Amino acid sequence: MAAMVRLLEETDPIVEEVYRRKNEAEEARQLEYLSTVKIQAWYRGEKTRAYMSHLNKCALIIQRHWRGYLGRGLTRILVKNSVMIMKINFYNKKATYIQKMWRGYYVRKYVFNYYSRKRYLEALQIKNEIVRSELEEYAEMQEQERRRKAEKVEKERREVLARRNHYLISTEVIPGVFNSPFLPYPTDTEYLLRSVKPLLHEKKKKTDKPFDPTCRSYDLPKPKLLPPLPTKPQGPFREPEDVQNQRYKPFQPSLRVATSFTSLEEARKQMKNEEWVTRLNDNVFEPFSRRDSRYEPLLHTRSEYGHLPYGFRYFREEFPDRRVTQQWFPASAGNGGRITT
Repeated sequence: MAAMVRLLEETDPIVEEVYRRKNEAEEARQLEYLSTVKIQAWYRGEKTRAYMSHLNKCALIIQRHWRGYLGRGLTRILVKNSVMIMKINFYNKKATYIQKMWRGYYVRKYVFNYYSRKRYLEALQIKNEIVRSELEEYAEMQEQERRRKAEKVEKERREVLARRNHYLISTEVIPGVFNSPFLPYPTDTEYLLRSVKPLLHEKKKKTDKPFDPTCRSYDLPKPKLLPPLPTKPQGPFREPEDVQNQRYKPFQPSLRVATSFTSLEEARKQMKNEEWVTRLNDNVFEPFSRRDSRYEPLLHTRSEYGHLPYGFRYFREEFPDRRVTQQWFPASAGNGGRITT
């Protein structure tokens, strides 16, 4: 009983101690919660970063191996092309050397031969002398012809002038100005005047009728004779033979009678035969659903290292939203409200 009383006396301090510790625990609970959250966040972050680092290392290894594989393939292609180019350059160099030697020999032997060139120049010199002499003769002939024409023109001019001045000729009684009595003989102009005839001016005949006011028919044209009558009667008449041929012209068959009943099928058959003769590919086109054989790749896509890296599978669009807009039009726009480019 005494122990019970002692315990009851000590109950209040214990309750107070419990409440005090409970209050301290409540006060430190938020701090502990924040510390726990921080520790968990740090741990999860470290775990996630370690996992992402592992994934990055694996991706780098895969990319390194794949890029190495592609690089080795491209290197083999470059080496192969380089070797081919070296061989082609070597062959071209040797071929150029052979051509140079042969052309030099040919030129020295046949083109720039000294003796043949000397004979050619001597013959050319002789030919030039002949051509020069012929040209000189031709020029002399042309000069003589021009001189002859000039003399002829001058002679005709002097004759016309002498005919105009024929009245200056001397007579038996009165000597002319070109036949002076103080000279031993007449001048050349005197002899020219004696050799030509005087220039006569013919009077124009009056063809116009004189004006007569009393007669009004002076300007009427004379009646012309009528043309002879042709064998064909005048008017829109045809020859009797043409009329007879037109009347008894044979019948002409129509297109339906002249052509065959199966002309369309025959024409199609002939067209198919011509297309079959001029075809480029013997393989008949069949859809993929009916083909039993595997797909045959094109010739330009075949290579020693597989198909060429081309298409949407190997290229990536840099701007996928370039032709996409966020603006939305009403459905009455005609295309359901979508904008097409």
